[in-house]
Amino acid sequence: MDDPLRLFGESGNPSFIDLLRCHSPHMLQRLEAEPGAEPLRMPHGTTVLALRYRDGVVMAGDRQATEGFQVASRRIEKISKSDDLSGVGIAGVAGPAMEMARLFQTELEHYEKVEGDNLSLEGKANKLSQMIRMNLPAAMQGLVVVPIFAGFDERMGVGRIFKYDVTGGKYEDTDYWAQGSGGKDARDSLKKRWRRDLGRDDALRVTIEALLDAADEDVGTGGPDLVRGIFPTIKTITRSGFGDVPEDEIRRVVETLLNERAKAEKANG
Repeated sequence: MDDPLRLFGESGNPSFIDLLRCHSPHMLQRLEAEPGAEPLRMPHGTTVLALRYRDGVVMAGDRQATEGFQVASRRIEKISKSDDLSGVGIAGVAGPAMEMARLFQTELEHYEKVEGDNLSLEGKANKLSQMIRMNLPAAMQGLVVVPIFAGFDERMGVGRIFKYDVTGGKYEDTDYWAQGSGGKDARDSLKKRWRRDLGRDDALRVTIEALLDAADEDVGTGGPDLVRGIFPTIKTITRSGFGDVPEDEIRRVVETLLNERAKAEKANG
């Protein structure tokens, strides 16, 4: 068997994707449809968002995946750790989106092992842009993947958020962004509630309110399910690293907000 380290050095390129393209191109093949074929009905991830707060970035997503007018999954995880200081939120066709998130994580690990150093946050964002561009032929056939990327920039000392279009175009948003079928409703909610000086607790509340608003308006976005114990996935990315927000804490905030809304509706009713 070839020595992996020798293979990495043959081209002088630390990219794992380039290594696959050179030695195992079949692993980068994309699903293609026959001309004139009926569109496939596949699970879609719906709403993900990211917002900056005082210590870094919060990323969140609802747990529902849809397949046409049916629920394909109630417990999908849409926020993935890319490395210790960054994460990606997937929206679009679930299968290719999850594959892209896993390959992106491997790409960053590969670069670190070969180069002995991490990519800058800007470099990571550019690498994801290249991967989205590689998916364009599949996107033209309906297999659209448009993620959100966010992380803590050690050089600048702040959290940063990057959004993309289907061609791989990369744009930085300094405050917040939401993507997916409920993205517009979530952005409208964030626009009203986001502040530059948000602490962690306030940022968590604003995040959950945005997902609740999206679930109210968008049939594809799943709201919290108190009976089944299903709550949004929420992650924080700070100077200390990529972390989970405990489910018990998310439950408490959800229950508080739902009780407040119920009382407001009763008072107005």
